[in-house]
Amino acid sequence: MSNTKILVTGGTGYIGSHTVVELQQAGYDVVIIDNLSNSNIGVLDGIQRISGIRPEFLQGDINDIRTLRDLFSTHGPIKGIINFAASKAVGESVQKPILYYRNNLVGLLNLLEVMPEYDVKGIVFSSSCTVYGEPDKNPIDESAPIKPATSPYGNTKQISEEIISDVIHAGSPIKSILLRYFNPVGAHPSAEIGELPIGVPQNLIPYLTQTAAGIRPLLTIFGNDYDTPDGTCIRDFIDVVDLARAHVIAMRRMLDRNDTAPLEIFNLGTGRGLSVMQLIQSFERATGVKVPYTIGPRRKGDIEKIWADPTKANEVLGWKADTDIDQTMRNAWKWQLKVTPAK
Repeated sequence: MSNTKILVTGGTGYIGSHTVVELQQAGYDVVIIDNLSNSNIGVLDGIQRISGIRPEFLQGDINDIRTLRDLFSTHGPIKGIINFAASKAVGESVQKPILYYRNNLVGLLNLLEVMPEYDVKGIVFSSSCTVYGEPDKNPIDESAPIKPATSPYGNTKQISEEIISDVIHAGSPIKSILLRYFNPVGAHPSAEIGELPIGVPQNLIPYLTQTAAGIRPLLTIFGNDYDTPDGTCIRDFIDVVDLARAHVIAMRRMLDRNDTAPLEIFNLGTGRGLSVMQLIQSFERATGVKVPYTIGPRRKGDIEKIWADPTKANEVLGWKADTDIDQTMRNAWKWQLKVTPAK
């Protein structure tokens, strides 16, 4: 495994940067391509401070196939890809569907086309529990039906999975593992990397921590009249470092074993549903900091409640999300304090 090189697309992003650290700590060489549309070049410094290694980096867009071919020619041989390069906000996707279809599908098509040309063995795809839509029952396992997507973002994940499946069934000499994430939260415990969206956060936790830090006046909870114990949506919140570790295990499985199916799917979650209100309470309990919030209307595209049955990932991959939610909230706050400008 030593010096096996992995390409991480979107590798300076939130989940990408944490996964790069875990890959490096597992002994892989990493090359990142990122167009920096929703991340910052300074993330490379944070990665280096944690792992002691600065990954190779190319600022570029995987939607440009010439850029990709150039990368594989000059940075190879690359044995595996983890694809994080995608736009990922449900609300924004409803407003800008063309942007989402272009960003999330063209790059994937390019990767799948180029992989056999350069003898790349496998691709780990960053998918989402949104492919299940509003589930019939919880917790949800991999055999649950794929429902009509509730947003263009969710639809791009469904279509991406179908594309990968069709390419493999057509005989492409590649393997793929589809990882359906539930809700990644938190930051690296070192506070060297974390979630740092550009502009107004689209995700709950950075908005929450920015509100707690006084950057935003109020956190809006979208709806408190859902059919849940406290009326707020329920999600399966998974620590980002636990999530990153799963990608390393998936990559090793694809590259080092010949007895696995060419296409495998795993749900990545904790197996426990927490409401938005419970998450706020966890943050306040873990940090001692109050979060001012207001109740707003429901948000189009939001699912009422969903959480994972992660048994398959636990048993087949030998992976488990075991970071306590209060610890995750402490890490998120530690990161926020590091990046908040002093007043």
